[in-house]
Amino acid sequence: MKVAVVKESAPGERRVAVVPETVPRLTQAGLEVLVEQGAGDGAWFPDSAYSKAGASIVKTDDLYATADVILTVTRPDETQVGRLLAGQTVIGMLSPLIEPALAATLAGKGVTAISLDGLPRTLTRTQAMDALSSQANVAGYKATLIAAGAYGRFFPLLITAAGTARPAKFLVLGTGIAGLQAIGTARRLGAQVSGYDVRPASKGEVESLGATFIELTAVSDGAGQGGYARELTAEERQAQQAELTAHIARHDVVITTAQVPGRRPPLLVTEDAVKAMAAGSVIVDMGASALGGNVAGSVPGETVVTENGVTIIGAQNLPSSVPTAASNAYSRNISALLLSMVTDGALVIDPADEVQAGVVVAHDGQVVHPAVAKLLRPADRTGGADDVDRAGN
Repeated sequence: MKVAVVKESAPGERRVAVVPETVPRLTQAGLEVLVEQGAGDGAWFPDSAYSKAGASIVKTDDLYATADVILTVTRPDETQVGRLLAGQTVIGMLSPLIEPALAATLAGKGVTAISLDGLPRTLTRTQAMDALSSQANVAGYKATLIAAGAYGRFFPLLITAAGTARPAKFLVLGTGIAGLQAIGTARRLGAQVSGYDVRPASKGEVESLGATFIELTAVSDGAGQGGYARELTAEERQAQQAELTAHIARHDVVITTAQVPGRRPPLLVTEDAVKAMAAGSVIVDMGASALGGNVAGSVPGETVVTENGVTIIGAQNLPSSVPTAASNAYSRNISALLLSMVTDGALVIDPADEVQAGVVVAHDGQVVHPAVAKLLRPADRTGGADDVDRAGN
């Protein structure tokens, strides 16, 4: 079976699906690894490193003409989709709840689509495959560095001959994987850190990193299934926002991480909260997307400075800005998933397998993932199929 690693086509995307270090794992399983010319350049992995690891460097046309399985980080673009052939399989972060039409297109071409987004993350055996967590970890780290770069003061307490600088007051809203990494990074930089999450179980995780956990009376328990936060009611959201506003105003730097696959992220920092912050404060909205963000006034991919001097950064694709580390982690994730589906050197699709039931989106000419199929029915196009707020994955 020929497994191909493509060069990412999304604007600004520097990651690569498989790094040279992972190639021997695949070849030892009896797979032939093809790498598109220049696929790893953005993450500082030259073609020579792949050749040395046992992969074959091929031109784009040859790759799509001969590959059985194509590994990617992000969704293939229109040109790449046009090159795909019936019987081929695409594995990557395809975001089918955001772009269900891609799943329908691939199914129509007879291409099997497998998306790491749908991995059932509560299973122990899926930990090594969990790309959402690995990439969120990178994103949380980089979000803190971006905040530090935009903040006009020091993060740590500094006592110098020129005077004393107080530590920055740093708040993370949403303490999933990304939020906890943001907290840990801010702590290492010397900031005075607090965290908030609607899930009471998060308190111990936040405090274990040396941060203070903020408890609100408005939402006593927002825990949902699988360790995620549930979707709050309209009344709970309004009460949460009102109580959070006072806490936000007391902080210099705020990072928000809440996301909902295929749906508008919850608004955590209202316009009133932004107006209450001091000039020079910084907010990094990791939930910023075309569907909206966690922060009023945030724009995905842009930095906005409000009239009262608050910098709002609409963070977008942060893992790609740390391409080597992010690619190393993702490579381990995607290879673990691929190898779990390979038997005697061939890819075996088993709908009864609970992992595959979550990740296989299209197969045998049909969209087989129930949540994605529902989105493709005109009467059901009311948003995503997941009712939980994912706090930074």
